[in-house]
Amino acid sequence: MSPRAKLAVVVVAVLLLATGSLGYVLHSAHRGPQQAATDGSFTLEGPGFYFRDTATGRIARLPLGAPRGARTGGGPVCERFYAAGDTAVCLRRDPGVPPRAYAVILDRRLHEVRRIAVPGIPNRARVSASGRMLSWTVFAVGDSYATTAFSTRTSILDLRTGYLVKSMEEIPLTLGGTRYHAPDVNYWGVTFARDDNRFYATVSTKGRTYLVEGNMAAWSAKSLRENAECPSLSPDNTRIAFKKKVSDDPAAPWRLYVLDLTTLAEHPLAERHSVDDQAAWLDDRTVAYALPGRAGRASDVWTVPADGSGAPELAAEGASSPVVVR
Repeated sequence: MSPRAKLAVVVVAVLLLATGSLGYVLHSAHRGPQQAATDGSFTLEGPGFYFRDTATGRIARLPLGAPRGARTGGGPVCERFYAAGDTAVCLRRDPGVPPRAYAVILDRRLHEVRRIAVPGIPNRARVSASGRMLSWTVFAVGDSYATTAFSTRTSILDLRTGYLVKSMEEIPLTLGGTRYHAPDVNYWGVTFARDDNRFYATVSTKGRTYLVEGNMAAWSAKSLRENAECPSLSPDNTRIAFKKKVSDDPAAPWRLYVLDLTTLAEHPLAERHSVDDQAAWLDDRTVAYALPGRAGRASDVWTVPADGSGAPELAAEGASSPVVVR
């Protein structure tokens, strides 16, 4: 082989290696941390307190009653997480141009069952007690409820039938006893009753927010009261924890309250900081929620008695998306 031919072979080999290396780098970048495998030993099989570790993005677990330092990691990477029954929903974004977001449905061993592309920034997620009904909310425009420059898209998935409601804005809405239509209607923060038919959610329109009660079978929703956001139904289905706007200060507009669904009487919880979260009931006596973290952490999870007594307690440092799975 002539020297020129040898040189050509070397050049081609170098180009192939470079191309392969570039392809590997791009592929790895596209995969990102979201594609890292879940630890096979990390499941929902045992009862525990689950939450998102904000340092790693992975779901972590704390055995019920164990000290905070007993947490273990290894779960899926999610931006929002919730689980109940034999089902979990993990909202996550994969890198790319543009980035893609998904609602990933998982079974009790955290194996992927279904994946649904979602058009926006993951924000809220819920699963009914049976594990049959799922809901998630994404920001389609904007990224904060503290301003009026946002738009949400909220979906509901029935795992038994496979039926997906892509946008809850399709559900006929009644406000104040009158059928209501408006182009600015936004739903978010769904919470399901034990019967897998009734649900509660926030509706926003004309600068006001409403707590609505919905009925899947009747395909309808009606307002119960004004100024109630991100509802969370208690395990006994008698009360709703929600955030109530108590100030026009955009830095601290909300406070956590609990509403009795029988009397519609409300009371504030002992947490006095502004909570921009959909609280989660750990049991019928305790509510958990995320607040901006201390010492540079993105957020911490706190708990507080649901009856308005006591004081907030730190449950998990560097955490969000709390849920108890039994």
